Parts: sequence; structure tokens; C-alpha cells
Amino acid sequence: MAPQKPLPHLRKTVRSSQLIVDGEPFLMLAGELHNSTFSNAQYASEIWPSMKARNINTLLGPVTWELIEPTEGEFNFTELDQIILDARKHGFRLVLLWFGMYKNALSSYAPQWVRCDPERFPRICIHDAAGELKVTEAIQPYGVEAQQADAKAFAQLMRHLKEFDGVDNTVIMVQVENEIGVMWDARDRSTTAEKLIRGEAPMRLLKHLQSSWDDLHPYFRAKFPDFQHLNTASEPLSWTEAFGDGEWRDDIFMADAFSRFVHTVAAAGRAEYDIPLYVNVALCSEDSSWVDFGEIPAGVPEGERPGQFPSGGPVGHSLDIYVHNAPDIQFYAPDIYLQRYESVAKCFAHKHMPLFIPEQRRDGYGVRRIWPALAEYLAIGCSPFGIDSLPLEECHLPLHYGLLSKARKFILDAQANRPDDLFGFYFDNAGESDDSKQSWVKVLGEFEITVERAFVFGKPVEAAGMIIRQVDGTYLLLGYGYQATFKSTSSTSCFSGILMAEEMDTDEQGNLLKIRTLNGDETSHHKLITMPSQKPDYDGFPIPFLVPARTMIASCRPYSLEQSG
Repeated sequence: MAPQKPLPHLRKTVRSSQLIVDGEPFLMLAGELHNSTFSNAQYASEIWPSMKARNINTLLGPVTWELIEPTEGEFNFTELDQIILDARKHGFRLVLLWFGMYKNALSSYAPQWVRCDPERFPRICIHDAAGELKVTEAIQPYGVEAQQADAKAFAQLMRHLKEFDGVDNTVIMVQVENEIGVMWDARDRSTTAEKLIRGEAPMRLLKHLQSSWDDLHPYFRAKFPDFQHLNTASEPLSWTEAFGDGEWRDDIFMADAFSRFVHTVAAAGRAEYDIPLYVNVALCSEDSSWVDFGEIPAGVPEGERPGQFPSGGPVGHSLDIYVHNAPDIQFYAPDIYLQRYESVAKCFAHKHMPLFIPEQRRDGYGVRRIWPALAEYLAIGCSPFGIDSLPLEECHLPLHYGLLSKARKFILDAQANRPDDLFGFYFDNAGESDDSKQSWVKVLGEFEITVERAFVFGKPVEAAGMIIRQVDGTYLLLGYGYQATFKSTSSTSCFSGILMAEEMDTDEQGNLLKIRTLNGDETSHHKLITMPSQKPDYDGFPIPFLVPARTMIASCRPYSLEQSG
């Protein structure tokens, strides 16, 4: 009998963690399906071939409380089981999204027996735009009944996954809830909430935050600079004494409540089946520089103030509260649509937490940003949302994921052991963004590398890629549309150039194969190395020295000369 494969888990690396599946590091080339896709296995069966054509290896899809426990205490996993079997048959891994008590700051996926019993499961209330008290579709997080009901259902789900999938490991992670928080007000205004916020803040939490001050998230310290000077040694403190009187106090109050709810649910599930659990995050723009979109339609959650984003969610300034209160959650994963990708990635790499982007833009603008997420922030994966409704001919994933799949062995090795040997970058099409960056610069080993758009006579176009310094001193280049110049970091160097350049490919095991030697026009006579665009624009120039991209993989060895005499 073959030994049982280890469960999916996270393994600490030099600077972060990697997802381990079947005992090996695993790079998620993921996509998230629409909310309804996994509600019916027959409907979902239509998507598998199309997802395979996009070079996706992992799919994210919901498991909803209302469908698995329509009657309290009676569970039905028929549709989920068939979906797992079909995913396994087609070679996909799954990340299941538990739409339990909370989905997009509401309780719309809770079963009817929960939603129709406000005595047992009281509702969050908010002040509407007119200042009137309004009952919402969201259940309060403080009640023991609500916590226990969700925890019981989640534990049953995890127990079933262990029994049904614990050998094959088709399901590799589970998301707990979805984009929790309070929308359109800074906090719950119910009678229960009013009583709680006038009471004492949890002393255990306050003491933890104060004793950990130097390690707390910079955004928390910026919002509450006086917190470190509080006297938490003796008398209890109220929420107002600890965090001031205003919307940010309200936000922290809700973060404490929601994180405790998450802890109850996650702990119950992890006790049944110990695979990675995470929580996704609807973002707060921690400052105005984060915003990366034009005019936002009315009704779309965004903004810098509590209630404009889901107040109490695990955003940057609240992250340490969740980490403390919900220890069974291994990381917090931001959904990136309207904010600057790099700002968000840096924020959520807090304390070397693994970075995973469970939702993001599915267009080329979003997909290009996966490269620095993997290289600069060591992401375990990224997942454009709504990927099943995007026509294949409009999808950018086949190109990007196909290339990342070929090079995944080298990416994973560098992520784990040599994170400083990774360099990811992109360039947008003209007019596509306000990013005017003309070059990316980073030192890898003994050389400073400058990445610019590949030279063309006509119109420059998009570019994306990654450079990996190998242990033998060569550099592996992935991607298209750029050129890289190497300059020695030695103060006595008088010349730097390319000694050798080769177009490469990989075999089925991911080993490099030499395709051809590059020189002459293709490397500007070894001045630099070009990873050309798919269709270089000659703008009528008659000499075709700009070769089009082919494998989009190359290897080069730079060199330098020292001053003599």
C-alpha cells in the first residue's frame, strides 16, 4: 500500500510561506468562479474544459450554508461531492469558499431558518443616509447562537471533506466567510451593540496590542499613535478611552467582534480537518494614494472611511486584531480591484504572512500584476474573479499561466530559498493607467538590472515578466515586451555586457531546454537582452531585426570588466 500523502499545509520559508500539496511546493495558477457556478454540479460540468484551456490549475468556488444545511441539523453534500469528483477527474485543485453567516458584509447565504428567526439570530442595524435606524440583512456577530450555528455547519463541512477527500487532496484550502464587515455605517447600532461599546474593551486584547507595539502594522500605529501610552496595567478601559470617540473606534470595535466570530467558526472546522484556512478582505484604501480606478459607481464598496469599506473587516490597520483573536486563520487575503496592487501586496505581507490574492481584476491590466506579486511579494497564487464568464479569446490567462506553469519549478525554488533573486515587473498599454514608470531597477547578485519596454520603431505595448538569478550565476528571463540591461555593482568596473544569451524552453518535468543561441540584432550585440513583444511594431521600417516573442523564456550570463593599470 502506498503511503498516505500529507495534507495540504503551509511551510515556512526564508521570508514567507509556501503552500505544500502532496508533499511538494505548489504554485496556484488560480481563477475564481461566479457565486452560483458550484450551486449545481451539472451546470459546473460545462466549465471544466474551458478552465483547462486557460492553463488554470486551481479553481475557487463557493460552498454555501443555505444549500448544505437547508433544514437545521440536516446536511446534504451531494452537489459538492460531484463537483469534487469532476474537478479531480479534470486535474484541478479546489479552494472552497465558505459562504456561511457572512458574504459581502451580509447574511444572504445563511439558511432560511437563520434569516427568518431574528429572536434567535438578531440583526445588525445601521443609520441610513437620513439618520434613521435601519435593520439590515446581516446577523450580529456577538450572539452565541449565531456563532455556534455557523461553527457547527462549518465543522460538518470540514469533517465531510476529510472523509470524502482526505486521501486525494483535491481541496487544498478553505476560505472562512467572505468579505466580512458592516457596510454603510461605521458599526452596528443595535441595542446589543450600544451596550457593548459603552462597556469595557477586552483587556487581554489591549495588553497584547500594547506589548506588541513595535511589531504592529504601521497602519494601526498611524491611526492610533497614542495607544502605546495607555495605562493598561490596572483599571479596565472603555472602547472610547482606548481608541478615541469616533468612527475608527467603531471600526476597531467591530473588528474585535467579527474576529471573535471567525475564531469560533475556524477553530471548529480546523479541529475536524487541518488544512489551510484563510479569510478574504474587502479593502480599505488606507490612504488616497492606494486608489487605482477612475470614477467608482454608486453602491460599490470602496473608500477610506469605515462604512465606505466593510467596517470591522481585516484591513491593514485591523489586521493584528484578527491575528490575535483568530489564531486558527493562517493568513488574510486581499481582494484587489480598485486599489494599487503593489500597495496592497506590501500591506498584507505583514509579519511575513503568505500572500494570496483570491479575487482580482480578470483583464490584462490585472493579470500583468501577478508577476510582481509572485516575485516581489512571494505570493502563493493569484485568482482573477468571474473567470468562467470571460470568453476564452478575451482571456489573458492562457499566455501568462502557461508561461508561469513552465517555469514554476524555478519560481518556487527562488521563493523558498533565494527571495532576493526574484524580480517581477510589468508595463501597461499607453493610456491604460496613470503609471508613468519608464523602468524598473533592482540589484540581483553582482548586477543592477534595468528593465524597460522593448525598443520598437512604432507604438510600445504592454509587457510583463520576471527575472530569476540562478545559483550558477546565470539569469532566467520570463515574459515579453521588455529589455534588460545589466550593470556591474563593482565600483571598479569599466564595462558590463552580456556574455551569453540563449532562448530556452522546458520539458514536461520543468527542466530547461536550449532552443537557440541569441546574438547580433537580438541582443543589440550583447549590450542587453530583449524579450520581444508578440507582434513588434516596425512602423514601416524595412529591416526586420525585432524578432517576435516565441517561447518567452531565455537565459543569459552577464559579465563585467575591471579597470586595469
